[in-house]
Amino acid sequence: MIIEIDFNSEEALYLQLRNQIIMGIATAKFQEGDALPSVRQLADDIGINMHTVNKAYTVLKQEGFVKVDRRKGAVIALDIDKIRTLEEMNEDLRVILAKGICKGISKEEVHRMIDEVYEEFGGA
Repeated sequence: MIIEIDFNSEEALYLQLRNQIIMGIATAKFQEGDALPSVRQLADDIGINMHTVNKAYTVLKQEGFVKVDRRKGAVIALDIDKIRTLEEMNEDLRVILAKGICKGISKEEVHRMIDEVYEEFGGA
């Protein structure tokens, strides 16, 4: 598992880790049923505190990306709650689009960017 953490970033380490795992799922680097490394192993591999990894795994569980299996640990298990996900995306997108409008970004530029990112993650 290749996780890239930017220790100079203002973004919290647990969020960077969470985001890297979500992007790994979106790009099919991680598949449904794949076990993630143990908290201790991943913390050692990346060089961060175990509590940071545990917090990232907890957030991923709350968001429906992983489940905790007593034998396997954290396992990729995508939540099928599409309505909740769409609502969350709508909230996030509203803020992102508002920022873009304030900076003069056109609707066409937004659509082009969305198409590029969607295709990058294997969307049809």
